[in-house]
Amino acid sequence: MSLDVSALGSISTSLDELVDRLRLVSSELSEDDEVGAELREVERQLIMASRRLEKAARRASA
Repeated sequence: MSLDVSALGSISTSLDELVDRLRLVSSELSEDDEVGAELREVERQLIMASRRLEKAARRASA
């Protein structure tokens, strides 16, 4: 079974858009807000996931 690199690119784009939406929502909350802190942590984790996905896509296309 071959890996669909274009699908990885599409997923990466969707993930980046999700991070942007999450950043917008979390920016409306104060730094001291517990929910805001949780959302910012989710954002950080998604950014790391996005980087790993992009790395995997580069390796798959090489």
